[in-house]
Amino acid sequence: MTLQEVKESFRTVQDFPKKGIQFIDFTTALKKPECIKTMSNALCDYYKDKGITKVVGIESRGFFMATAICTRIDAGFVPLRKPGKLPAETISESYQKEYGTDTIEIHKDALTEDDVVLLHDDILATGGTVFAAIKLIKKFNVKKIYLNFIGEIDFLGGREKIDKEIDVYSLFHV
Repeated sequence: MTLQEVKESFRTVQDFPKKGIQFIDFTTALKKPECIKTMSNALCDYYKDKGITKVVGIESRGFFMATAICTRIDAGFVPLRKPGKLPAETISESYQKEYGTDTIEIHKDALTEDDVVLLHDDILATGGTVFAAIKLIKKFNVKKIYLNFIGEIDFLGGREKIDKEIDVYSLFHV
């Protein structure tokens, strides 16, 4: 299966989560093992030699592929979650999304200065969520941050706002 065939299995949902938003839903691809395998192979091939020690997944859609990547590149998994979902002491960051304000949290002991981090989420749109995640990760003074998405909505310009020293890789552009 090709990446183009995987992309063709995505659907767009109009007016979700609110009127005017065109939501790109890749969960339709997750129903097909061959789609998961194709996406996982492409992501792991890109990151296999980069020395990544932790994959940070953004709740909740960032969790889907993050753990698949971890097992293949021999890295740990760190969840970024909504407030009140992590059991130990956390640090948090609030941010503006296309359709409201939100907050994410990470455990205070989740990362160290020795970590090389791959930050993973499903879709890059305007970038609000990922900017907050990058701010949180930078508080740990990690060695390096890589950033990856299943898809990127190019016309919203999220990539242009990301620090140039961060390597950004998206499997799909829409």
